[in-house]
Amino acid sequence: MKRKCLFALATMLAVFFLCPSPASAHLNSTGMGPMYDGLLHFFLSPEDIVPVVALALLAGLRGPEYGRRALLLLPAIWFVGCFLGTMFQWAVSWPVAAISFLVFGGLVAANAQLSLRMMTVLAGSLGLVHGWMNGAGVPWSLSLVGAYAGLVAGVFVVVALVSAFVIKLRPPWTRIAVRVAGSWIVATGLLLLGWAARRG
Repeated sequence: MKRKCLFALATMLAVFFLCPSPASAHLNSTGMGPMYDGLLHFFLSPEDIVPVVALALLAGLRGPEYGRRALLLLPAIWFVGCFLGTMFQWAVSWPVAAISFLVFGGLVAANAQLSLRMMTVLAGSLGLVHGWMNGAGVPWSLSLVGAYAGLVAGVFVVVALVSAFVIKLRPPWTRIAVRVAGSWIVATGLLLLGWAARRG
């Protein structure tokens, strides 16, 4: 009896693995509409979400005013960047994700004492470049407005939650832990850069 059960289980697993469902490079549709498609695209794209988390960590380390600036500026510029990418249909060939990981993770790890103007430039640059990369290669359709709105809603939520969490941290060791997280982001960026160089 035990042998028959094991045989039946092995047969089911073989059928399951030999008949896989089709896979795609990007999430095409969730079935819940374009806004949810954009939202899930952001949350399932580590190359976008990690730099956003790094910027939010940096803004949180610097204080509430920096957090508010990042929260208001980053999603707005990201939205514009998406449409510019769709309009011009041109994507850069250099490793955007690796560079973003290194820059923003490095700033967090170093606890960089930035001015509010510099934070504005960083948030604008991140939003424009990553928004552009999200929009490049996507053919225009009216549903993109909803998809991009969902995407930037994800950006807004991540920046709001992460920066507010870091701002509330008081013990010195917690801020050191945030900086350690930044160093991990840098290490991941170095791995991505090495991978991109090897493939290139």
